[in-house]
Amino acid sequence: MEQGKFDLMKRLSLLLAAAGALALGACQQAANESAGAPNDVKSAEAPQGASEYDVVRSMLELANVGPNDLVVDLGSGDGRIPILAAREKGARGMGVEIDQRLIQQSNTNAREAGVADKVSFRQEDLFVTPLNDVTVLTVFLLPEINLQLRPKILLQMRPGSRVVSNTFDMGDWRPDARREVGGTTILMWTVPARVEGRWRLTQGEASGELALTQRYQDLSGQAGGRDLGSPSLAGDRIAFTADLGQGARRFEGRVEGDRIVGDGWEAVRTGG
Repeated sequence: MEQGKFDLMKRLSLLLAAAGALALGACQQAANESAGAPNDVKSAEAPQGASEYDVVRSMLELANVGPNDLVVDLGSGDGRIPILAAREKGARGMGVEIDQRLIQQSNTNAREAGVADKVSFRQEDLFVTPLNDVTVLTVFLLPEINLQLRPKILLQMRPGSRVVSNTFDMGDWRPDARREVGGTTILMWTVPARVEGRWRLTQGEASGELALTQRYQDLSGQAGGRDLGSPSLAGDRIAFTADLGQGARRFEGRVEGDRIVGDGWEAVRTGG
């Protein structure tokens, strides 16, 4: 009799434990859905939960978003970043999201905010989204996803475009700016022009070889066999001090593909 009571209590304990586990799982699923992180591919790419509105505003401010920008948010959730960019900054916006439910919610939110004519939402894998026309890219993605996106960002986005991330970095690509909002870190990068290689630098009658070495926005090099002084690269803007035999001077210019154009000087690419 005692053994029977023991077996019954043991079975009841196992049933209660199983019921508790199921209830916990259901609560977690409901929390994920209410936070905008469905149980699909997106949950493996993005942290659960949307960016808070004060964080979103700081992201847009850090990137200096304005009416001429196209702001694209990868993993856009309920669409708050493109919508705020359109409503408060006058920018155009686009959200990329894998979950059709969130696309529908985003379109509803855009209509209610009065910016449906300035924003759009696309259901697709964020890795296939073209970035060529994007001037501001916003992300709240896990570090390994940022690293997978980094080569595409550097290849497709135009020099001077900005990338803003909630919380997570881009590996060894040093951010140009950061801001703390409450307990959240916001990071911003400016996409640099690709200038590494050999150039023919000409100033009036003087000319010489310009050799540039680049790692992201960090720049070094030589002109006429002498090290450049204080080289810098910010988007498509480049500056350095060099001496072509007429005394050291500061060269400041803009990168235009295979040419660099400045006031009274230019450089033309001659090799990679």
